[in-house]
Amino acid sequence: MAENNNTISTNELQARMQKAENIRARDGVVWKDKYERTHKIVDARNLADGTHVRLCGRVTALRWLGKLMFGRIYDIEGEIQFSMSREELGEEQYKFMKANVDLGDFIGIDGELYHTTAGELTVRVTKYDILAKALRPLPEKFHGLTDTETRYRQRYLDVISNPESRNVLLGRFKMTQYWRDFMNKNGFLEIETPILQNVASGAAARPFTTHHNTLDLDFQLRISPELFLKMAIGAGFDRVYEVAKDFRNEGMDAMHLQEFTMVEWYAAYWDFHKNIKFTWDLIQELLMKCRGTLQIEYQGTNLDFSSYEMVDYTAKMNELFGCNILDFDDVNVLRQKLVDDGMFPMSEIADLMSIPALVDYVYKRKIRGDIVKPTFLYNYPAYMVPLARRNNDDVRRIDMYQLLVCGAEICKGYSELVNPIQQLAAFEEQAKNIAGGDEEAFNPDNDFVRAMEHGFPPISGVGVGVDRLASIIFDQPTLRDVILFPMMK
Repeated sequence: MAENNNTISTNELQARMQKAENIRARDGVVWKDKYERTHKIVDARNLADGTHVRLCGRVTALRWLGKLMFGRIYDIEGEIQFSMSREELGEEQYKFMKANVDLGDFIGIDGELYHTTAGELTVRVTKYDILAKALRPLPEKFHGLTDTETRYRQRYLDVISNPESRNVLLGRFKMTQYWRDFMNKNGFLEIETPILQNVASGAAARPFTTHHNTLDLDFQLRISPELFLKMAIGAGFDRVYEVAKDFRNEGMDAMHLQEFTMVEWYAAYWDFHKNIKFTWDLIQELLMKCRGTLQIEYQGTNLDFSSYEMVDYTAKMNELFGCNILDFDDVNVLRQKLVDDGMFPMSEIADLMSIPALVDYVYKRKIRGDIVKPTFLYNYPAYMVPLARRNNDDVRRIDMYQLLVCGAEICKGYSELVNPIQQLAAFEEQAKNIAGGDEEAFNPDNDFVRAMEHGFPPISGVGVGVDRLASIIFDQPTLRDVILFPMMK
């Protein structure tokens, strides 16, 4: 038997093994290959009394009352009660069921629907099949799985025994399905881009590195699919999106994991204003599909997604700094100002080696956490993101936005930079930041610049954190709570 943290006595294991042998002796095989059901449990719950059904699922309850028993079977979308009587099944079948079926086993039941005197929909079973024997017990029914470490490591048990976890994770995956439906009906085509990349670019983050034995080359796991999706626009695809696994070799906390899911989309001939509206329409649709309302509660905070606020990022930062942050071009001067103004001690910011890193640090420490209501930040300094389009009125600013809720950054989008001359210059500036010690600067990608030199149309794109948005929609405190199999140490 495989070893894990579940405690199971030798006697209990032997008892279940013996029952498996009893099933084998009777049926010829213990773990069956199929079962022909007529309905899923969730569909059967909408049928009229007297309807014949063949259902199947995992046994989650058994209660024996002499000549009559009641039980429950479960699948990911629901449970249903069933009843068996010695009279209808026959003495031998009834006794075999009682002697050999445990909680956790999979069975198929054949019978008619009816309502008990207590009003509960039930299947009156006239025939059953034992489909698979569970050799380990489920967590105790009424206590469920409460240990956090075990819940994450053995998520399948958490889903079976904790209805809240089950509903959240089911909702999270349905959310992705609704998301795809929204993108598809708005003319977007889902495409795929490489996960292993020669240069991981598209965001300010440290990548994971791996070695390709056949090519004898080091590759990086993508931190974003952005550059490839924009090259697809350049190839002629009009609107594209990807549900992408991204990887960033950074710290872990409630809102950050090294492996996470993003949806990024790009539309030719859009600007960032149109994408703000599209992003908001998407989020409102997901809320209505998943929760049925635009007013939700997240970790004790009431949120209203019927409207949003707009905040000018540069103006907000200028107010905090007491000067125009666009005027700085020397990282040491900016760092000293923060110290002289008493905003941070030198020891706290000494290792921030570029202006973008310093400005972002101030924003995260002084502004981000105070934004609670759904808020779009816009009008960012050009040095913050080298892939965004410069503003027509001031090339020191970019046409970019982020959506924040309860201090969490839900998405980042902008009008894309499609000027190859500016793009090359922006990458060269990032290279200087890397040389200066900024480990999270954007990696320059010459192949991307070459593609842009062949011509890109006007483009606007956005990336939305699926896990982060799901945690807010389903009121979960950490990203791990909306991920089926989260990364564990």
